[in-house]
Amino acid sequence: MEKAPVSVVIIAKNEEKRIEDCLKSASWAQEIVVLDDMSTDKTREIANQYGCKVFQRAMDIEGRQRNYAYDQATQPWVLSLDADERITPELAREITQTITGSTTHICFSIPIRTFIADEWIQGAGYYPAAKTRLFRKGQFRYEEARVHPRAIYQGTCGHLKGDIFHYSCQSLEHWISKFNRETTLEADKWIQDGRKVKLANSLRKTVDRFLKNYFLKKGWKHGFMGFLMSAFHGLYQLFSYAKYREMKRRLVKL
Repeated sequence: MEKAPVSVVIIAKNEEKRIEDCLKSASWAQEIVVLDDMSTDKTREIANQYGCKVFQRAMDIEGRQRNYAYDQATQPWVLSLDADERITPELAREITQTITGSTTHICFSIPIRTFIADEWIQGAGYYPAAKTRLFRKGQFRYEEARVHPRAIYQGTCGHLKGDIFHYSCQSLEHWISKFNRETTLEADKWIQDGRKVKLANSLRKTVDRFLKNYFLKKGWKHGFMGFLMSAFHGLYQLFSYAKYREMKRRLVKL
């Protein structure tokens, strides 16, 4: 069967336990590019076994890392993926039909179905939580930010219906560890950007985000996990502010 004119671009670091399933889900694409962040396990070896184009680059800034990876692609369309994600067969068929048709869109958003262990997180804004992942080669980039970089493109963005499955964390403990890391990066980003973040504004956003995700985005429909994920949405702002405050106090003492 002829493969679709897509480069699936995967960012990975020490993913020997998960990358094989990711690569299998991308076997319908003409090209798979793996950018390895200096792994010390068998990530690169496994990628080579699957015939991927493998590159190495130490992660410095997330947006810059992703842009570098996209530059290695050779197909007219790029699908951005992480090693803990899987392309569903339904999505693969939809992408193939879309890009071989007459679309004028520059990029497409794709619903992300996130799991903690084997539990699908449905409420509190975690689904469909569509993200721009499919785009024309050379017409899409990220800002060079360390965390949550913004997409940069000119043109229109379409929307696909098929899912990417995101096996985000092996446990809630792992989720909290990731949350801790990301709030540290967020606080550092505020420092680097020279932002003046106030406690009152952070408290307001903490409450607003919890209420928005619990009520408007229907976290309440999904029991304890819906409540917990809504709380994390709010606490992200508060924890980021607490770390920002600590970093600023440290800088003053230098």
